[in-house]
Amino acid sequence: MALSQSALSELHEVFRSGEGTDFIRECVRVAMQELIDAEATAAIGAGRYERTDTRATERNGSRPRLLTTHAGDVHLAVPKLRAGSFFPSILSPRRRIDQALYAVVMEAYVHGVSTRSVDDLVVALGGTGISKSEVSRICAGLDEAVGAFRTRRLDHTEFPYVYLDATYLHVRSEHGMVTSKAVVVATGVTRQGRREILGLDVGDSEDEVFWRGFLTGLKKRGLGGVKLVISDQHAGLVAAIGRAMQGSSHQRCRVHFIRNVLAHVAKAEIEMVAAVFRTIFAQPDLASMSKQWDKVRDELAARYPKIGTLMDQAKAEVLAFAVFPREHWRKIWSTNPLERLNKEIKRRARVVGIFPNEAAVIRLVGAVLADTHDEWATDERRYLSEESMAKIDRINDNDTVALTTG
Repeated sequence: MALSQSALSELHEVFRSGEGTDFIRECVRVAMQELIDAEATAAIGAGRYERTDTRATERNGSRPRLLTTHAGDVHLAVPKLRAGSFFPSILSPRRRIDQALYAVVMEAYVHGVSTRSVDDLVVALGGTGISKSEVSRICAGLDEAVGAFRTRRLDHTEFPYVYLDATYLHVRSEHGMVTSKAVVVATGVTRQGRREILGLDVGDSEDEVFWRGFLTGLKKRGLGGVKLVISDQHAGLVAAIGRAMQGSSHQRCRVHFIRNVLAHVAKAEIEMVAAVFRTIFAQPDLASMSKQWDKVRDELAARYPKIGTLMDQAKAEVLAFAVFPREHWRKIWSTNPLERLNKEIKRRARVVGIFPNEAAVIRLVGAVLADTHDEWATDERRYLSEESMAKIDRINDNDTVALTTG
């Protein structure tokens, strides 16, 4: 039915005075709230204060939900139930990462160990007035999902390449002390050239026992077919790789090694030394790299004796990648492929500031990794082509021995 001229004039006046946006936003809020309440009534089997034979449970208050629309932010109330759970179909549930962030921030808030900005975050996340029981419920669901992800079987395929790295977050201990904890992450490239998240743990990145336990856990879950482990030179890690990953080569991150070399060089010569060092990796094959390594080693050792010793000890591990298909070199000669992942972990962790406990770290980081794993699984492009991955089978194991004797 068409509106009358007088009604149109009144509506025009509302928009002209600037009240139109508020009017539309309120209409959106009322309509969506009615839909939510109607869906809740259907789920419960009864309306508010209604007695019916079909009632399955009862309302137990509501939780706020902020919805961003083209008309502006709309504040909605999502009914809570005494038994079971309810989430309206017209709203999109938070992504796993956002759920974890929400839970960790709220846990910090409840336990009084939040950062200065946590109050604003609580409001922004729709968490005003949340109870400890609600936080526990959210955390329990996330912990179950993350736990299943962390312990899933890995024997569905082989992983020729495995990456290991650690990033550091601030965690409050049982005694109230804030300490820096290492969050170690393992990723892998499958025989088909796709990436997967393999594992996650929190511990001491300098402890061989910790690394050995972490790697042994991956193997118990079915990790196999590992040809090359790419990592930084964390104390204890190399020894753990040797014991837990026998038969695999170790690629020492060339980026971190170059930084170690440059630490012994005068500031004015850093660019020059870095350029000379990069000539090693410009060579076409392993034999040429080995010869160029020795040449560069002699040149640098003449001016900086400590570099000579450093390069002698690291040659086999830094050049381990050169045995593998040339198409893979740029993606296996350093831990750079994990940098983006670590940045995302840091970005999410920065919101929390100080984690209330290690379980909260696992919850949030596990959710970040699980979502990343899903994105990799659905990516149309493979990380490495299946054709190039097939070339790994033609590698001559004796090539790695030549590095230690050359």
